[in-house]
Amino acid sequence: MSNENKSPRVTSPRSTCACGGVASNDPAPRVAPRSRTAAVFWPAGGAVATLPRVPGWGAAMSDKEAMPSGGASQARADTISDIQELMRRKEEIEAQIKANYDVLEGQKGVGMNEPLVDCEGYPRADVDLYQVRTARHNIICLQNDHKAVMKQVEEALHQLHARDKEKQARDMAEAHREAMSHRLGQSERSSPPQAFARVNSVSPDSPAGIAGLQVDDEIVEFGSVNAQNFQSLQNISSVVQHSEGKPLNVTVMRRGQRHQLRLVPTRWAGKGLLGCNVVPLQR
Repeated sequence: MSNENKSPRVTSPRSTCACGGVASNDPAPRVAPRSRTAAVFWPAGGAVATLPRVPGWGAAMSDKEAMPSGGASQARADTISDIQELMRRKEEIEAQIKANYDVLEGQKGVGMNEPLVDCEGYPRADVDLYQVRTARHNIICLQNDHKAVMKQVEEALHQLHARDKEKQARDMAEAHREAMSHRLGQSERSSPPQAFARVNSVSPDSPAGIAGLQVDDEIVEFGSVNAQNFQSLQNISSVVQHSEGKPLNVTVMRRGQRHQLRLVPTRWAGKGLLGCNVVPLQR
């Protein structure tokens, strides 16, 4: 056969497609710009494959991080829901990748790298070149989508584990505080209150006598004065001077029992505002 009878050789210039694959001038899928959805459109009325993004993934996750502790449970539930949605998308993408590999397998097993021209450089006649190029293009784009989804899954899992660690730390701190409070309460109940002064005289019909103070009562609390802040009898005198006509809570120990009294410093027929004498206890 002479060279004059041969058909002219088809040599289509090659270029790189948007998703990293190799495309020719033959009709091939066009990839729409990816923002919240990634869609592959076929020219001339072919099939359409759409892969929805998880709504507001990046921004929504940062908003959840800023939630107060009261919304931590809801944030965790939302994160789990997002992970489940991402895993569903991952499985869908893997199924589509397998379907496209099946298309290549049905075309003489050409795979992703098998040449589509014969030894003389002519397009192969034993395979559907359009189907092969389309399947290869889809696989490359879907593999990119798969990587992106897996990265989102990894980020979501990190955030979920971080929330769980924070919750565990909060729970442990709360349990520690409760245990300390419980031990402190038991200690206070088991140890008798510490007195800092003793009543050594009470005048009849005096404010102290009317309140129920008795000789040898040991004072545990006198208004705001207690064993921790008592320094001298001047502390009691100052409280009395600033509380004239106002009731004071006074706690005393009497023969091993605790008594709560209500004392109102008042001017009366005797000396002072109380009508009693108090001396500090020597500890």
